[in-house]
Amino acid sequence: MAGASGADIAALAKEYSELKPVVETIAEWRGLRDDLEEAQAMLADPDMRELAEEEIPALKARLPEAEHALRLALLPKDEADTRSAILEIRPGTGGDEAALFAGDLLRMYQRYAEARGWRWEVIELQESELGGVKEATIRIGGDNVFARLKYESGVHRVQRVPSTESGGRIHTSAATVAVLPEAEDVDIRIDPNDIRIDTMRSSGAGGQHVNTTDSAVRITHIPSGIVVTSSEKSQHRNREIAMQVLRTRLYDAERQKAHDERSEARKSQVGSGDRSERIRTYNFPQGRMTDHRINLTLYKLEQVMQGDLDEVIDALTADDQARMLAEMGQ
Repeated sequence: MAGASGADIAALAKEYSELKPVVETIAEWRGLRDDLEEAQAMLADPDMRELAEEEIPALKARLPEAEHALRLALLPKDEADTRSAILEIRPGTGGDEAALFAGDLLRMYQRYAEARGWRWEVIELQESELGGVKEATIRIGGDNVFARLKYESGVHRVQRVPSTESGGRIHTSAATVAVLPEAEDVDIRIDPNDIRIDTMRSSGAGGQHVNTTDSAVRITHIPSGIVVTSSEKSQHRNREIAMQVLRTRLYDAERQKAHDERSEARKSQVGSGDRSERIRTYNFPQGRMTDHRINLTLYKLEQVMQGDLDEVIDALTADDQARMLAEMGQ
């Protein structure tokens, strides 16, 4: 294409890859419909009647499935679905046990990311003295990361006997998960006058200094009050990472604001992103995981904690799609 820039070509390639499956789904539906009409016309031909009577039931059985696939393909898309994501995990109520559970969630998502071939990049990780997680910020790179993980945002509750509990009593604690679609440079422009950049020493678990150089970077976005820290060994790389996380958080804030303005009634939906909502309970004594949004209970907690999340994510996705289809039918 004469005069097209690299960005234009990339945008067109992305649009083509998004439209191709829709076009293929339409073509499959039309093909089935044409085959059914042709088979019904063959009923009038004595020589072809027997063959037509065999084909028609099979074609009629496949048509509703093709129509459903077409309706799904034509649902409005969240343009952020194809993006990489920033995963943030923090312990909630429950002290040391909450931090240990936050660490368990972090490992669960890492295993899931590895199983899907996604890139896992630690941006910030503060560990507790017992090996739990005080705070974790992770970049997960790959195709459709946000689409798969966006329903994970919210409060995750655990019920189990803590390793620190000598009496064998079951405790309840919680951790908060936030999944943000990674912002692109064109999404958010940050005025250099709106940020303050501080450098400091990187610190590990318990506050020990990992190295003697002032490599960690903390960026404060003054208008919003958002503070981002990155603690890799390279100060230049830290600044780059911290700016990317800041863009992502500002982009997410804009998305949340737009979502809230669109409709109050939709706040009950699965993908509302309300991070104060208790979304899931992990009950270790019973080996049970329950997602409260769709009343899904799986008695396979060990597999879930090992990163086997597809069943619950597929169910959440299907529920959200069913809601959108119902809205379109109104």
